[in-house]
Amino acid sequence: MNSADQAQADLERLQRAREQIVSQLSKTIVGQQEVIEQLLISIFARGHCLLEGVPGLAKTLMISTLARTMNLSFSRIQFTPDLMPADITGTEIIEENKTTGARERRFMEGPLFANVVLADEINRTPPKTQAALLEAMQERQITVGRTRHTLQDPFFVLATQNPIEQEGTYPLPEAQQDRFMFKVWVSYPTFDDEFEVAKRTTGRGSSDIQSVLNASEILSLQEFIRGIEVSENVIRYALALVRQTRIGQPGVPDFVQDQLAWGAGPRAVQFLILGAKAKAALSGRSHVDTADVQFCAKPVLRHRIVVNFAAESDGVTSDKVIDQLIQNTPTAQDQLLQDARFQKLFAS
Repeated sequence: MNSADQAQADLERLQRAREQIVSQLSKTIVGQQEVIEQLLISIFARGHCLLEGVPGLAKTLMISTLARTMNLSFSRIQFTPDLMPADITGTEIIEENKTTGARERRFMEGPLFANVVLADEINRTPPKTQAALLEAMQERQITVGRTRHTLQDPFFVLATQNPIEQEGTYPLPEAQQDRFMFKVWVSYPTFDDEFEVAKRTTGRGSSDIQSVLNASEILSLQEFIRGIEVSENVIRYALALVRQTRIGQPGVPDFVQDQLAWGAGPRAVQFLILGAKAKAALSGRSHVDTADVQFCAKPVLRHRIVVNFAAESDGVTSDKVIDQLIQNTPTAQDQLLQDARFQKLFAS
C-alpha cells in the first residue's frame, strides 16, 4: 500500500472511530456535541483539556465514559486544599523482604499513572500540587526524590474548574493555564436535552459502553494527524489571529489595544494548527482549511488572552474579543498579504 492509500485508510479509520465513540457516548451523555468534538480534537492532537462549568453538567461522567470507549486506564483525582504532591504522584515506601529479611525501597505509583486522568476541581488544591500535575502534563514524567518516572502514552489530563465558588480556591495562573491545549466551556443543556436527561436518569435504564479503540491505535492516529500537511495560508492565518492579540505591537487593531491586558504566546499558534489538523481529519478531510482554525480559536485562545479591567467592567469577555478578531481577519491569502495592517503585523 502506497503512502496516499495508507493516508486514506487512516482517515477512514479515524472517521469510523469518531462515529463509534460519539455513538457510545450518546448512551450516557445527552447533547454537549461541541464539547465532545473539542475533547476528541484535543485527544487526537495529543493535548490536555481544561473544562469549566457549573456542577451537575456531567463533566466527570463524560470523561470517564470517553476513557471506556477508548479502552484506556482511567483515574479520577478529587482535588482538595489538603492534597499534597505525593498524593497524586506516588511515594517511596520501605518494605521488608520476607525471604531475606532485608528492607528495600519500593515506589508506589499514584493516580497520575493512568492513560486518562480526571483532575476534578483543580483550582481547589494548593499551587505545589498543581505544579506536580503540570510537570506530568508537560514532560509526561514525574519526579519523586531524585528519581524520574516516565508516564505511559497515551496520557491525557482533563481538568475541571467550578466557576461559581471562589472562596478557598487557588485559581490557575495564566502561565499554567497555557499548558492546556483547550479551555472548554460546558454550558447548561437545552430544554429538549434536559428533558431527555430527566427521563434517562430517573428510570431503570442502563448503558453498556463498548470499547472502540485501544492505546496503540490512538498513538497511530495521533501520528497520522501530525503528518497532515498544512498550507502556508492556513499557518499565516493562525499567526494573524494570535499576533493580533499582542498589545503594543505594530498592526494590532485598536479594539485589542483598548480591551486586552495581555496576549497569547507562540504555544497558541502550535495548538491552533494541531487542533485544525485534528478537526479536519475527524471531519474526513485530509486538507486543513481556515474554518478549522476558526473552530479551534475560542478553546485555544480564551485562556491565553487577558481582558483588562476597563473592558471587563463593560462586560467584554475573551470570547467576544476572539469573535472580533475572526471578523477582522481575512481568510483569503491575497487579502491577508496585501492588507497594510497585516503587513506590519508580519514584519514585526
